[in-house]
Amino acid sequence: MRQGDTGTDVSQLQRLLNTVGLKLTVDGWYGEATAAAVMAFQRRVGLVADGVTGPKTVTALNNGFVDPQHLRQKDLQAAAERLGVPLAAIMAVNAVESRGRGFLDDGRPVILFERHVLHRLLDEAVTGINALASRYPSVINPKRGGYAGGAAEWSRLAAARQATVGFGELLAEQSCSWGAFQIMGYHWQALGYASPSDFVAAMHKDEAAQLDAFVRFIEADPALHKALKGRKWADFARIYNGPAYKENLYDQKLARAFERFTTAPEEDAA
Repeated sequence: MRQGDTGTDVSQLQRLLNTVGLKLTVDGWYGEATAAAVMAFQRRVGLVADGVTGPKTVTALNNGFVDPQHLRQKDLQAAAERLGVPLAAIMAVNAVESRGRGFLDDGRPVILFERHVLHRLLDEAVTGINALASRYPSVINPKRGGYAGGAAEWSRLAAARQATVGFGELLAEQSCSWGAFQIMGYHWQALGYASPSDFVAAMHKDEAAQLDAFVRFIEADPALHKALKGRKWADFARIYNGPAYKENLYDQKLARAFERFTTAPEEDAA
């Protein structure tokens, strides 16, 4: 739930917020007051203070428990300091460019297997790629696609592992985007990881480690880093997402999110 939403779920959220000392009118309207109260609670327990009520915030409200794997506000602050940008800039990117969570309900990292990337990696390392692609077209293919989503992406990864036994270290894993920030595995060396397996292990650790991969990705691309520092959102979105960023209005979403987090209240509303 987020600002602008209405309904009984919002009313229940408002009641929960009132039980932890945040004084709200229970009207079923997720307006500025409710968003500010959510942000105050998130700040209180250390979660990312974005004013959006997702599973992490609901769990903390209901159980008083914050999963140690979850991203914290202090992690975003450290990333902002490391990159030399305002906290609001990192929060904007987290809000727009991340998936919001880095792990599935079963504890495995969120992944998206890219069959066209595996085809490219194999094409660079294997002779007879066409025969291999013909045998395993669902996981080795010059065309992107075949996505299943969610936990089913791990089944696609398993099939890709079987198809690439003996062809290189974790080529299937290198063909996935990993975690909340969707960092491709084949970047492992450019990002300073010791090996593909080192990168994959980091992605399994927690969302802070996934954020670290994102920070390394920014640091490894001077043009991307410059765009973030200058808040040149169109340039940032083009480099990060490719030319299709315009179709999804990523630059406008980033600009609006940056403005929202720049003007967000700092004090707890309790």
